[in-house]
Amino acid sequence: MTRRYSALSLIKEGLAGQKGWQPAWRSPEPKKTYDAVIIGGGGHGLATAYYLAKTHGITNIAVLEKGWIGGGNTGRNTTVVRSNYYYPESVALYGLAHKLYEGLSKELNYNVMLSQRGMVFLAHSINEMEITARTVNAMQVNGIDAEIFSVDDVRRVAPMLNFSSNARFPILGGGWQGRAGTARHDAVAWGYARAASALGVDIIQNCEVTDFIVEGGRCRGVHTSRGTIRTDRIGMAVAGHSSVLATKAGFRLPINSYALQACVSEPVKPILDTVVLSPGTGVYVSQSDKGEIVIGGALDRIPSYGQRGNLPTLEGVISGLLEMFPAFGQLKLMRQWAGIVDVVPDSSPIIGESPLPGLFLNCGWGTGGFKAIPAGGTLLANLLATGQHNDISRPFDLDRFATGRLLDEAAGSGIAH
Repeated sequence: MTRRYSALSLIKEGLAGQKGWQPAWRSPEPKKTYDAVIIGGGGHGLATAYYLAKTHGITNIAVLEKGWIGGGNTGRNTTVVRSNYYYPESVALYGLAHKLYEGLSKELNYNVMLSQRGMVFLAHSINEMEITARTVNAMQVNGIDAEIFSVDDVRRVAPMLNFSSNARFPILGGGWQGRAGTARHDAVAWGYARAASALGVDIIQNCEVTDFIVEGGRCRGVHTSRGTIRTDRIGMAVAGHSSVLATKAGFRLPINSYALQACVSEPVKPILDTVVLSPGTGVYVSQSDKGEIVIGGALDRIPSYGQRGNLPTLEGVISGLLEMFPAFGQLKLMRQWAGIVDVVPDSSPIIGESPLPGLFLNCGWGTGGFKAIPAGGTLLANLLATGQHNDISRPFDLDRFATGRLLDEAAGSGIAH
């Protein structure tokens, strides 16, 4: 059967009636024991399994997903990839993810549709321009590409914005990261799933973890809807449901789960070839390869697991969009949804061993999880394989909440998401 994707294989299968393709990934029955188990079949969980097998040679791994692959936040986000953060620790983390994204399609032999179209974050006042300058300077000092944009520069990359002097949020300029852009969320999950499966990883869907096996004060496995699975190493990457599983494991996490509203318009011809974010309106916008205008907004600050979002929040997002792009008022809204995000007090992730030995955490990404998938997988895989932090993951350990060495990235970068 044809496994590798290439122009030659496309021609071959086209001539053969497309009947020789190997399934993208295997769907085996769960075994009783594994060397490692990953809870969560989204981007971070699948990436962890892939890097654990590829980098560390541990292939007897199960990825347990209670639904279907990529059916959680990985398939419910707004696809933006960027690394415009303020603190050096955050820059190292998201910079690693950004670098890995740039070579991901080739590494996985799967087109993740990375489009580095650039991102402009707007400034609507003199004070915001000063904050933008501070952020850009910090990015440059930390080795991340960034520029300060004048209003003419903004007009050049996004001419449809509202540049009226009477605008509620007048545009004075902004910041620019040229390497930022978008990637196809489903493709990222499918690419990692396919590559991990090829290395021997068992991907088990419709398998919900119902409890943890604790023996001698250490995690020794999980009870699932498809039977008991034993292992001495468990990684947990379940985004907005991290606190739910933590409760089952007997500890609490400093996490609140919120719904993050998003929506898309009907498809139109190309009119926006970059990503635009307005801290003033709390709205960020891009255009998908299918022509849809992809719109995201601020968090609904009522803790919830409702993946439909709610009308007042959606109204706030749309009103902000129309302040930015009045012409978009002609478009029809095609669909809307919400992703459940795990927000911690300092808006930085948690990567490290949990209070239950043997159970390792990858959570707390808030609204930044998608852009960090390659790094999150790399770092959690390293923890599972070695039991030790490396220099990039160490600042994000759970113990920072006890010591007070927080990384308040929401305040630092001026962008809560």
